[in-house]
Amino acid sequence: MTQPPPNNSAENTDRPDDLMGLSDGEYDAAVSSLGRTPNFTELGIFSVMWSEHCSYKSSKKWLKTLPVDGPQVICGPGENAGVVDIGDGRAAIFKMESHNHPSFIAPYQGAATGVGGIMRDVFTMGARPVANLNALRFGAPDHPRTRHIISGVVAGIGGYGNCMGVPTVGGEVNFHPSYNGNPLVNAMTVGIAPADRIFYSSAAGVDAPVVYVGSKTGRDGIHGATMASAEFDDDAEAKRPTVQVGDPFTEKLLLEACLELMATDAIIAIQDMGAAGLTSSSVEMASKGGVGFAINLDLVPRRETGMTAYDLMLSESQERMLMVLKPGREAEAQAIFEKWELDFAVIGRTDDSGHLRLSIGGELAADIPVAPLVDKAPEYDRPWTATPARPHIAPEDIDPPGVTPDLASCLLRLIGSPDACSRRWVWEQYDSMVMADTLSGPGGDAAVVRIHGTGSALAMTTDCTPRYVVADPETGGAQAVVEAWRNLTAVGATPLAITNNLNFGNPERPEIMGQLVGAVTGISAACKALDFPVVSGNVSLYNETVSGETGLAEAILPTPVIGAIGLIEASIKPLGLAICQPGLSLFVLGGPPPTNSGWLGASLFLRDIAEREDGAPPPLDLVNERRTGDFVRAEIAAKHITSCHDISDGGLLVAVAEMAMAGKVGAELAPPIDPEAGRQWPWAWAFGEDQGRYIVTVRDATKFEAAAKEANVSTWKLGKTGGDALTLFEEKLISLSDLVRAHETWFPALMDGETSQEH
Repeated sequence: MTQPPPNNSAENTDRPDDLMGLSDGEYDAAVSSLGRTPNFTELGIFSVMWSEHCSYKSSKKWLKTLPVDGPQVICGPGENAGVVDIGDGRAAIFKMESHNHPSFIAPYQGAATGVGGIMRDVFTMGARPVANLNALRFGAPDHPRTRHIISGVVAGIGGYGNCMGVPTVGGEVNFHPSYNGNPLVNAMTVGIAPADRIFYSSAAGVDAPVVYVGSKTGRDGIHGATMASAEFDDDAEAKRPTVQVGDPFTEKLLLEACLELMATDAIIAIQDMGAAGLTSSSVEMASKGGVGFAINLDLVPRRETGMTAYDLMLSESQERMLMVLKPGREAEAQAIFEKWELDFAVIGRTDDSGHLRLSIGGELAADIPVAPLVDKAPEYDRPWTATPARPHIAPEDIDPPGVTPDLASCLLRLIGSPDACSRRWVWEQYDSMVMADTLSGPGGDAAVVRIHGTGSALAMTTDCTPRYVVADPETGGAQAVVEAWRNLTAVGATPLAITNNLNFGNPERPEIMGQLVGAVTGISAACKALDFPVVSGNVSLYNETVSGETGLAEAILPTPVIGAIGLIEASIKPLGLAICQPGLSLFVLGGPPPTNSGWLGASLFLRDIAEREDGAPPPLDLVNERRTGDFVRAEIAAKHITSCHDISDGGLLVAVAEMAMAGKVGAELAPPIDPEAGRQWPWAWAFGEDQGRYIVTVRDATKFEAAAKEANVSTWKLGKTGGDALTLFEEKLISLSDLVRAHETWFPALMDGETSQEH
């Protein structure tokens, strides 16, 4: 048994009143691991390392079922980010993480530090970030806090990314009342590194210097990981001190200094100080390498006086890294970081003790065996109940209130609705072109960024349809994967791998845990069917708000966001969704020709027009998804397709409208359906969200149909391009100018008058 360090803030002989988020059982396990009662600092270390945010204690049983291998995978889950081979001696490094709770409390800093943190995860592995994306969920547009949160979050994302000189090239924005008290801010970064120069976080050796670099440590963000592992209540504002404060200019210097040092062979291991700060970085590095760390906290650069060992270990101050260097290389490294005007301090050494030993003021502040902090972290098999199946909704069962079978008015309402309108107001605040390698930025199916110095490019996207997930978690989880697959395919990219950000409510509620289990099961099935491995990810739980009026917890819609990347070879010209010229043939690929039926359950039409949120989501056919996607990519590579767009939210007519608006060229539609039958329940075939479908434009219709038939891919002709309107059965449906007006005005109208931004 180790001798207990002196108590530095609380009695260490009795169970404390505040277990810092640990359960009674977890506290007892910590005592057992130590062989004694932990002091205040040690209790804080156990608390953050065993939090949901750091340990994945409620989800890791299920995360282990995800497919993580493939010939393209260099490094899967377990490191700072995932790594895949992209050829030419290069690797893509990418990951997505959440900053949900901080972004509700302090929208600007919460979002900004989320962007900064995910970029550090990528460049700590040796990659230069080349693109940022995000997936944002906000509350009801008319909620009193929604505009304020949107304003701060968007400004924070743009402010940090723009200052770093990394383009923000894509993402998604959705609205729903379930996010009123708990918005979601999921940030993704993609970087590129030499495939033979990847840096990992496993410490090695004895008596190697442990080095702190970057910004000084303050009291911001203390216990941020624990805060992110609990529900919100009406006192959420009081948690503002746990939100970190970011400085993108310092991070830019840190990026350049790290990459310069990485060009040498001085680094043994490197780790970002993210959630749980110095605690998680030191524990994870020591654990992976099977070594101990002896750290003198007096040597930690700090910007505040009177900081205790607890403060220094749990601070989540931004723009900091921890390294283990080869002995004797300290002066070389220090010269680099001082050149970039950053702090550099040797704060400890590795040893063979297997313990994390902390000293401050000449006294031992903590002495914890490292292995239990990681290996004995709780792993729960929480009780779960499956989400009850919803019934299928037939078109004749829908009677939209106050709506006649008028496709034009329905299309205008959908194209100008919160979830389908233009996000231009958002992405124009981001610099999407900095670095001059962005080929396709926000607004398309997937963003495309040139791999500098080659003719190849990376495509990237983020996707999730929470409406489907809450209706059927397994189908919804799989659909998020296949939509990402389709979006990459639509620009001509071969899908490589995914990262995920699993956002759910309280896992201690069986119905919420059932949503998580179902979604992961669906994600796994889709990834296996598509050879689309999961190489990194993040889990964000307890996304709930406890109502002061009812005392009940209200959960967000289950939102398992998928971030995905694909490779566009040098011989392939990336496609967009814009109709590029008149006189082209429009085809729909995948799925049978339309009738007066179509899948409306859990659809955007059902919610926003019929004012219902029920019904089963559209089913998936993973074999058909793969066959159709492979055919689309082959036809793009052969230059037979001139534009391509997947059919998703809002169905067929919304997809055509988006293509027409993007290219400023109309379309004459004559789908293979009897006009009279099609007018009976027109919203079914027009707005149904049947899966696995793409709309393409081609020059040679005969040749294209023959190729589709040979590939056993269903296809049918929708019409031809031309004019300044959408026409249906030779009757004008709606002008492009009216569509653009409806599409572009909703977001600016929402944000009109919002001038305050929290900095």
